[in-house]
Amino acid sequence: MLGKLGSLGGLLLILAGCAEPSPPAPVPQPVPTPVPGTVEPAGCLGTGVTVKSGPVEAALGHRAVVLTLTNCGTTPRTLTGYPEVRLLDKEKRPMDVAVEHGTSYMAIDPGVSPQTVQPGGTLLSVVSWSNTVTVGSPEAGAYVTVAAAKGDPEQRITVDTDLGTTGKLTLTAWNPKLEN
Repeated sequence: MLGKLGSLGGLLLILAGCAEPSPPAPVPQPVPTPVPGTVEPAGCLGTGVTVKSGPVEAALGHRAVVLTLTNCGTTPRTLTGYPEVRLLDKEKRPMDVAVEHGTSYMAIDPGVSPQTVQPGGTLLSVVSWSNTVTVGSPEAGAYVTVAAAKGDPEQRITVDTDLGTTGKLTLTAWNPKLEN
């Protein structure tokens, strides 16, 4: 009888070892790195708008990025003219870059006219530059700050700008569609 109990006890020990294992300890998730085109600070500003950028497009030594302003507020917003744009280096210091308003190789400027954007609606502007290197050291920006209008708060957007030695950005006015 003791032999039967001994083998039964062994069977119980074997079955106890077959229980489901404990779930593995949670693996810490990596902190996401900033993605080009993300806006800082995130979210809707007190002015009821937010701005983001698309990818940098390239053609024959010219570059451009489309800025998209979204009315994230609850009331319509009317803008007339151009966004306020500054270029920053990788240390987030302002760069000495001329900003011109008008048509470039990459985009046709629609000109200044009042543009009313409804809640959820968007307006577009194109920032363009040439990657021409003549004399001197090429410059590159890492961020663009954008204010929807003069006096509005700025938002910092990650945009790699390989200016070459031109030291110039060209900007189109806010418009609901792009012309090229």
